[in-house]
Formats: sequence, structure tokens, C-alpha cells
Amino acid sequence: MADLTDDRAIRRGRLTSRRHFLAAGAAGLVAAGSSSVDAQSAKKPIVANPKNQPPNVPDWSKVLGDGVAAHPYGKPSKYEAHVVRRDVEWLTASRESSVSFTPLHELDGIITPNGLCFERHHGGIAQINPLDHRLMINGLVDKPLLFTMDDIKRFPRVNRICFLECAANSGMEWRGAQLNGCQFTHGMVHNVMYTGVPLKLVLEEAGLKPNAKWLLLEGADSAGMTRSLPLEKALKDTLLAFKMNGEALREEQGYPLRVVVPGWEGNLWVKWLRRIKVGDQPWHTREETSKYTDLLADGRSRRFTYFMDAKSVVTNPSPQAPLRYKGANVLSGIAWSGRGTIQRVDVSLDGGRNWRTARIDGPVLEASLTRFYVEFDWNGQELMIQSRAMDSTGYVQPTRADLRKVRGVNSIYHNNGIQTWLVRANGETENVEVS
Repeated sequence: MADLTDDRAIRRGRLTSRRHFLAAGAAGLVAAGSSSVDAQSAKKPIVANPKNQPPNVPDWSKVLGDGVAAHPYGKPSKYEAHVVRRDVEWLTASRESSVSFTPLHELDGIITPNGLCFERHHGGIAQINPLDHRLMINGLVDKPLLFTMDDIKRFPRVNRICFLECAANSGMEWRGAQLNGCQFTHGMVHNVMYTGVPLKLVLEEAGLKPNAKWLLLEGADSAGMTRSLPLEKALKDTLLAFKMNGEALREEQGYPLRVVVPGWEGNLWVKWLRRIKVGDQPWHTREETSKYTDLLADGRSRRFTYFMDAKSVVTNPSPQAPLRYKGANVLSGIAWSGRGTIQRVDVSLDGGRNWRTARIDGPVLEASLTRFYVEFDWNGQELMIQSRAMDSTGYVQPTRADLRKVRGVNSIYHNNGIQTWLVRANGETENVEVS
């Protein structure tokens, strides 16, 4: 069976593991109760044991289980061990400056578990003693300040559920279908509840000079990650966060302190934040000149393209989650917009010729993932599955062809074009494009 950590399997038009699964368990397409195999990633398949099925008494009902002291920090079931972040080694020059992807096809609802939130690093994960960490505020302020973590936590707190998306999410797909799995095409996004303090309150403590217009955000990692942030956004809804989903930030997510910039590209969300410098103009750092600009077909670059526009993807079925059963099925996906809320999602099963409105379920929040479903019957015919999001500004997610007419194919950033999955008659699903 091919493993999705095999780069060749990721880049091929389809995964050989899908064929193995379908050949070994074809009966599973039409009847429940057959052997369950994780076709995406498991080293060893999970095999059903009829002796543990009704009317027999299963093994786990015959013995006492572990007590509470056995698991002081909870972990998923061993049968869910395949649900992990994955990386693609050849995407970047080194693992220290790389990315891992959220397994979107294994999740439901809108909240991403902390241990599955995608990672993007520029100099590896900084391991910081919070007692030694300081946040400096300097530049065009009335009084430069130095805050401890305890100082920051004494400001009034707020909670905000919002998505974090890397500007390069789907970036490999600008020139056509490349990576085979929504974990890899769209997995540089996660959605959590952040707890922190409004950046506005911290800046007010330092006092802003009349000519203050921009902030330089600086991280404490070995890359010295820096980005320029307009003061207007900083004062509107930007947070200094120290918790996610109720617990302290994970180290890979910026522990002990990071910036949260709702609706804007993830590179601005500087992790391990150590300094904010106030100025009257942007700094044009490496991450906003050679990187994180959108190169157009005529050689010009779009800069400061902060907003993440409306986008969606069907997570099931998808290449890592093929259709397994004929008859009743549930299509599931996520949609999001950095400019407002998701108002509607349409789904097509025939490559965009006909559309139906999906059922949105769960919270619909500004700058947050939104979950949608379509219940449908499948008789084994080929499907060309797409989703199209519309947000509260009236913006409609474009096709990739329409996006390329404006942007060309030179950029790797801000690709929010409509994704297409081809479901074949045997349930195997792959990444394709509709011309």
C-alpha cells in the first residue's frame, strides 16, 4: 500500500493506495461491516474481528480498562493514530523552514484540534521559557515599554474564533492540479478559539505619536521573522494571543505569545512575538518584498495583499477520503472568508454545469471556517465535485480559469480558485481541473 508520506504518491494523478483499498475491500462499497482499512496513511490496516461483533460479547467488555491516572493528558484512540499533520519534504529547502498540513479530510465541525493545526516555520520551532520572554514596544510612542507575560495577562481578555490561512495555501495548484489530497492542496488552514488581549490596549499604554501609521512585528525565532502591519488593522481587531482552544499556545503555534490578525494572511500572525516597533511607513522586510507578494504576468507585483478572500473545499469525498458506499452519502466541506461571513455555499457534482445549495450547519462567524453538507445518493457514476462560496460582501469564489485571467500563473499566493475532485466509478477520487 502506498503511504501518503511517499512524495511520489502525493504527486501522481492518483494514489496506488486507493486501488489497493478498493481491490481489497470492494464489498465495502455496497455493504457496511466489512474490513476497515485506512487507505491514506496507516502502516498496518485495522482489521475487523467477527468475534467482537454482535451477538458476541466483545473483548473490551470482559476486562477493566485503564484508570484515570493512566492518561493525565488525553490522546486520541489508537485507531485514530493516522489522523496527523503531514509534510511534503520537497516543497522547501529544509525542515526548519517548512510547512505541515492539517488533515482536513479527517475533521468535522469548524474547530481544529490543537495538535492538528498546520505549521509554517522560517527557522524552526523556538522553545521559550515564558519567565524570560519579554515584549518590547518602541518607536513612535510616548514611552517605550517592556512587558512580561504576566504583565500582558493583566489586560482585559477577549476570545475570538477565527481561521488562520497561509497565503501560499493551494499555491502549488496555480499551474494545474498537482497535489493529490485536500490535506495538501488546502491544508494550510486551521480554525481555533484564541484567547488574548486587544493589541489596541497595549499600544494605548505606550501612547502613540500623531504620525504613527505602521507597526513592525518581530518574532523571537532564529529567523527574526518580521512583518509590517497597518496601524488601522492593529487598532481594529488584532490580538496578542497566549491561548488557543482554552489551553496555552503550542510551541509550534508561537508559545508563549503570538499575533492574531483576523481575516488576513497567516504570515502577518507573527509567532513568538518579542517586539512591536511603531513607525510612519512600512519597513519592506524580506517577508514582504522577496516573499508574500503576488507576481503578475507582466512582471509587476501586488504587495500588501493582506485579505484572504472567500474560499471553500469539499473535504469528503476527496482523494484521501474516497467514496466507499453506493446509495446514501454525505458530502462535507468547509468555507471561509477574511472579509466577512459565509452566506452561502453551492456544490456541483458535474463539474460546474449544475449547482445545488449546500446546507450550512454550526456557527457562522466572521473570519471563521464554516461547515457545509450535501446529502446525496451515488449509484457508481463518475462525479466532478466542486464547491463555490459566497460571503457577506457579495463576493463569489472564482474559477481558477477566471483567477488566472487576472493574476497569471507566476504567483504562489492567494489562490482561492474553485477546486475539482473527480470521483471515478470505483470510488477512487483524484485532483483534476475542468477546462
